[in-house]
Amino acid sequence: MITSIFNKSKPINFTIVFFITLLAFIVFYLKHVEVPITASFFLKNTLLFFVSYVSILALSFIVDKNSLTQKSNYEIVLYSLFLLALPQTVNNPDIIFANFFVLLGYRRIISLRSQINVNKKLFDAAFWFGIAALFYFWAILFFVLIIITLLLYTDNSIRHWLIPFTGLLTVFLISISISIIWHDSFFGIFSSLPEVSYNFSDYNLMQYVVIITMLFSFGMWASIFYIKNIKQKKKAFRPSYYVVLFAVLIGFLIIVFAPNKNGSEFLFLFAPLAIIIANYIEIIEEKWFKELFLSVIIVVPFVMLLL
Repeated sequence: MITSIFNKSKPINFTIVFFITLLAFIVFYLKHVEVPITASFFLKNTLLFFVSYVSILALSFIVDKNSLTQKSNYEIVLYSLFLLALPQTVNNPDIIFANFFVLLGYRRIISLRSQINVNKKLFDAAFWFGIAALFYFWAILFFVLIIITLLLYTDNSIRHWLIPFTGLLTVFLISISISIIWHDSFFGIFSSLPEVSYNFSDYNLMQYVVIITMLFSFGMWASIFYIKNIKQKKKAFRPSYYVVLFAVLIGFLIIVFAPNKNGSEFLFLFAPLAIIIANYIEIIEEKWFKELFLSVIIVVPFVMLLL
């Protein structure tokens, strides 16, 4: 019954996702924030909610436009449930904005399969990843996806290999120009420095243990079938599926490198992981197991709200 609601793209699914995302924001501020609600506080968090929801819409667009799932809405439901499972992901404005720009970069990379406007897409992808890195430095790791994509398409054009670096250079030059105007210095705008921390003690809380276990166990299991089924896809679509897989690995690396491990760093993992798990749900033949699998992902975040 649950799977029948989300196995096709329907307007009601976007409404459900809207309220799950809103609940994630409400839960976080009720449980973790003790500040008076002022007009500026309300406006700031309304903007963050808007960016978060638009990110979900962007994910839906990327998936539908590039046939990364079978026209279901599982990926956006999973993404919103991940937010609810780890509401700390709505706590960091820099990561929320960085993740949004990373999704814009995804969109341009994955659309390379059409081989139309390749130069523009490569430049745009690098540009968006560069913007994301201004908000959160380690988002720059997603630039590797461009290199991987060119390798997957066995692109031997020197121009195509140089264009992404031009996109990054453009962001750098624009940033320096703004920094000179606003901060009267060349590098005043670069507030996000490449710090690293391997201290995972903050994840010792029950909430983190349960949710991280769920994400990684379900993600690993789904990834096995995801990789297996890539070979059955049309040749033109395979690089897009591999890009999603490598995006998960990069999201995992960001979690490892994150200087402040407060849960918000998991946001970079949610989009590609949601696509992989959505693909697995779609190929489950046993209806009872499909219902059980999705039910666990739905129930666990709500149970964790009680702890």
